[in-house]
Parts: sequence; structure tokens; C-alpha cells
Amino acid sequence: MNDGMREWRETNSTATPCCEPEFERAFDIIEPDTLVSPLVFSSPHSGRIYPARFLAATPLDAATLRRSEDAYVDDLFASASSMGAPLLRARFPRAYLDLNREPYELDPKLFDGALPSFANTRSLRVAAGLGTIPRVVADAREIYASRLTLDEGLRRIDSLYKPYHAALRGLMERAAARFGVAVLIDCHSMPSTGARDPLLSTRGDKRRIDFVIGDRYGASASTGLVDVVEDRLRGRGYHVMRNRPYAGGFITEHYGKPVGGWHALQIEVSRGLYMDESTLQKNERFDAIARDLADVMAMVARHEDLSEILGGERRAAAE
Repeated sequence: MNDGMREWRETNSTATPCCEPEFERAFDIIEPDTLVSPLVFSSPHSGRIYPARFLAATPLDAATLRRSEDAYVDDLFASASSMGAPLLRARFPRAYLDLNREPYELDPKLFDGALPSFANTRSLRVAAGLGTIPRVVADAREIYASRLTLDEGLRRIDSLYKPYHAALRGLMERAAARFGVAVLIDCHSMPSTGARDPLLSTRGDKRRIDFVIGDRYGASASTGLVDVVEDRLRGRGYHVMRNRPYAGGFITEHYGKPVGGWHALQIEVSRGLYMDESTLQKNERFDAIARDLADVMAMVARHEDLSEILGGERRAAAE
């Protein structure tokens, strides 16, 4: 762990004044009336407030920028509070700051001047232009007309990234203290054009994937828990894959520590299921998809049911 990561993990991340007036409130925590579930829902990429200064600095229009957004995912999982669980959602967009990265995955091509020694400049995500401060949107179009200062990038990390992750960690710690276990549901969407199973495609099966459940190949969550979510979605007729093509990013890896009672799974929903990807409008199936997700999540949200799932797995391992 480098010095930058150590400093971020071990300090109490206090919010600094944000560089944009639109982000005086960086995120929302939608709390249940009564906390009865160890589940914590997080929607880090559904923010849709684009600051005026940001829009003035890019040659791209808002519609192009929004193609990197997990549009309406926070609405898809809005039933979290009715299950007795909190939902944390970012207000700022992914094109402005990506919460599913290390805090300092910084792109040398984006910044004017040398980067600090603790910056991770060599990750595959940085190489693709998709670091903590993205250089490109999803279709590889450059976001900025000119380079950013390092101070600008660090202000975004200090005022938005760190407070969001401090809030997420706090919700997980609260769940673990109250219930003895914490389960993070990391909520995302994927473009339908990329949601194809490469193995099926080689055999001529062109079915699109509806959901991808990522658990870092079993490292971030109980296998029994993931089995239940996958089976319930399949039982409703959806084409579900596990870890292919998305196994989970920084959030799943960082918060998923099953041995310590922290589980994290990433759910990717194909955008074509619930929205028109060209107009970015919800389609007629949106409410049905949201209901199905609510029903599936409710099956594991209750502490008693979740304890049985996790307890059953522990018993099987001991036998």
C-alpha cells in the first residue's frame, strides 16, 4: 500500500469546500424509517448534476457526457428504504469524478505538470483514460479541451471522493455493529451493446446479458449470497452472468472482506432493459424491472434470512 492510499485509509476524511457550487451537497443518504437490514445500497455512478464550469470546459454536449452515466440506477434501487436499508447515491456524475477507482488513479495525459509520487499512473483504467478523474467518456471521446491543474483534481478528490467513501464506510460499520454482518450492494448499469456473453457469441448465441453479478471471483462476498441473488433473477427469466464481463471494481474489492463479515457484490443492469439508450429516457419496462429488483433484494434484506444464507454456508464448510 503506497503512502497516498495509507493516508486516505487512516485519516478521518473531512470534507473540504467543493470546487463547484452545484456540489455543496455531494451525495444523498436515503435512510429507512427503521434500520432493520444489514444491506447497504450504493449508487456511485448515477449522479446527473453537471456543473456550469465543467460544461464550459468541455467541447462535448451534455448528452454525450451522459453516456458514461449509470442513468436512473438510483431510481431502480429506490426500494432500499422500504426494506429497512439505506441507499447512498452520488449527485455528481461519473464523467466528473469516478468513485469506483482508487482515490489517486491519475492520468498523466490529463494534468498539467508532474503528478505526486503516490499517484497510480499505470493502471489499465488510467491507460484507457478512465482514472479517478476521467479523461474520456465511454465512447473514448476526450472530455476536456485543455489539461487540468493538479490542484483542481485534488480538490475534487478531497471534497467529493473522500466524503462519499467516508459515508459508505460509516454505513457499513453501522450495519456490522448492529447486525454482526454488512452487505454492500454496489449498483451499476452497462450499455446493452456490450452486454453479451463472449462464450455464447462464439457458438452463435447472440443473447444479450440482462444482469451481471460481480463478486471478484468469489473474493468479495459469500458464494451462498451471490447464488441466491443469481438464482432469483434467473427464476424471473433474466439472462444472468457472474463476473463476466464485469467482476467488480475498486468498491467491491475494497469493501468486500467476507472473513471479517463484510460482503460486497456488484450488480450491473443492462440499460436496454429499462431505458432508451439513445434518448436517455426511461422505457415502459422501467417499473417492472424496479419491482423485480425490489423483490429479489427483499429476499435477502431481512437479517434473519441473510443469517440463514450465510449460516448455512458456514455449516456446509465445517462439515
